[in-house]
Amino acid sequence: MSAGSRAPVPGSGEWGVGPLDHIGIAVRSLAEALPFWTQVLGLPAEPPEDLPHMGLRVVKIRVGEARIELLETTRPGTPIAKFVEARGPGLHHVCFRVTDVAWAGRYLASLGHKPLTDEPQVGAGGALVLFLHPRAGHGVLVELSQPAAGRAS
Repeated sequence: MSAGSRAPVPGSGEWGVGPLDHIGIAVRSLAEALPFWTQVLGLPAEPPEDLPHMGLRVVKIRVGEARIELLETTRPGTPIAKFVEARGPGLHHVCFRVTDVAWAGRYLASLGHKPLTDEPQVGAGGALVLFLHPRAGHGVLVELSQPAAGRAS
């Protein structure tokens, strides 16, 4: 389906918006932050995943069908490094699964909500991701994520 074709019905899931995928939390240090989630709250965590192209190390923590992703920067100047420097650790973004992230990006751009990048990027777990400016989400950075082919989120 192209962004120029018949408009999907909002709220129907017709254009592929699925459930909440994860909540991204920027942290100064995974070593300091992770014990709260795993030891205090008793939630299961996956091993850290390095994303060198994004300057990130990510730990996914399963919470029911969704996840919390702890995000630690691995170099200065990345969006997470700038976020933590300016605001301190905390909620960074909310992510929703979509069936076709490229189409969703074009569709949302046609409604005036242009993604921060022109093309999806490869994110954690090989998913294709796009971010929408926080002004679209009324102050919340929104990520759209298309799971890697053959892989459940």
